[in-house]
Amino acid sequence: MKRLVKVLFMLALAALGQPAASAALQMHATAPDFTLRALTGPTLRLAEQRGHIVLVNFWASWCGPCRQEMPQLNRLHDKYRAAGLVLVGVNIDDDPRLAAEVATRYQLRFPVLLDTDKAVVKRYDLGAMPATVLIDRDGRVRQLHRGYREGLELTYDQQIRELIKE
Repeated sequence: MKRLVKVLFMLALAALGQPAASAALQMHATAPDFTLRALTGPTLRLAEQRGHIVLVNFWASWCGPCRQEMPQLNRLHDKYRAAGLVLVGVNIDDDPRLAAEVATRYQLRFPVLLDTDKAVVKRYDLGAMPATVLIDRDGRVRQLHRGYREGLELTYDQQIRELIKE
């Protein structure tokens, strides 16, 4: 309980120092483009995903809430892939082997992209880990979630369904 209070306090402090959408990431603005190497498979460029709904999840191996969220992301990927959802995890660890260990442990079925120099996460200026950005078919930022708590995947699910209907 004490740890939970500490985590919530730290998140509240971080939120006070940042507006709802940072200067680098504005709601309804075009998401900053990036190209990242995948842990396995081809390099991925965000701009090439236009026409799809894209969920970008920034995470690190040392982040407990990130690992807690992984099975939920797998379920969302499986559920909405055929409807046009592209779900990608952007790992910010210095060592790609750490990302590979987590991807294997949680049997991730979506692409894991490597941001080892942290250029993309800095550009997005998210202020929390994990952070999830939901992007519409036109490449515009529609939702931003900082952190993870149990049940947040239900919100993701609802927001994805709304974007599918558009």
